[in-house]
Amino acid sequence: MDTLADAVAHDLGAAVVGAARLGGGDVAEAHRMELADGRTVFAKTHRSPPAGFFITEAAGLEQLRAPNVIPVPHVLAASDGDDDSPPRLVLEWIDEGGRSTRDNEREFGADLARLHGAGTNCFGREDHRTTGSLGLPNDPCENWADFYAERRLGPLTRIAHDRASLPTATIDALERTIGRLRELGVPVEPPARLHGDLWAGNRVIDRPGRSWLIDPAFHGGHREFDLAMMRLFGGFGAACFDGYDAEWPLADGWERRVPVHQLAPLVVHAIKFGGGYVDATQRALDAVDRLG
Repeated sequence: MDTLADAVAHDLGAAVVGAARLGGGDVAEAHRMELADGRTVFAKTHRSPPAGFFITEAAGLEQLRAPNVIPVPHVLAASDGDDDSPPRLVLEWIDEGGRSTRDNEREFGADLARLHGAGTNCFGREDHRTTGSLGLPNDPCENWADFYAERRLGPLTRIAHDRASLPTATIDALERTIGRLRELGVPVEPPARLHGDLWAGNRVIDRPGRSWLIDPAFHGGHREFDLAMMRLFGGFGAACFDGYDAEWPLADGWERRVPVHQLAPLVVHAIKFGGGYVDATQRALDAVDRLG
């Protein structure tokens, strides 16, 4: 068994009778596959995945599906591969093509609030699996400030320093911010069940108009984090945030705290891509300084 189609056929007990490569993947190779039993599935593989890559993603999808409050694709098979088969993740097919409307934006916001409200048992992950190609730790913490300092900003600052991804002044500012997270007004709340990488490309709309979540970086965290990520690159309408607020209002001042939560993804992007993300990280730090 040496091809993705062979592996999928073995996993699902039906021959693959048609397959097409999908565009848009910059990390994994994605395919649409038609099975002899009439099913259509989404399958992706990776030429050289980090350890636990697809098993971690599959576990994250299952965590988001568990509360049954927002559409998330069923995991049909997941493997990190071996000598006989490629690493892979096989999911139910989402028939994309719906448009964003005020109604489905509002519905998505409300569903996201319900997902966050379902909660989880710790800040981080009980399975201790890491996040992303940078291997950010998710060992459980009891509170948000410790998690964000020790599992996100601290490791990212060290990586940025070691790779010379950010200027010394920005590294120094990050270290100061880590020391004063409890002073920034982020409200104390129980851990929310987060998507963890909620930019617009990880939310897809199917033909009936329902919004689905894909490609999670699941962990228990502060719910303001997902909302801040949604603000970082845009793609979510005002009605989405209205729907969230109607379901579970955020604490006063959350919009002023957005730069706090955007620091982690900005530093990740500065490490990986450099360019404008270096200046954007410093601007976020300047905004955090103005919080007091």
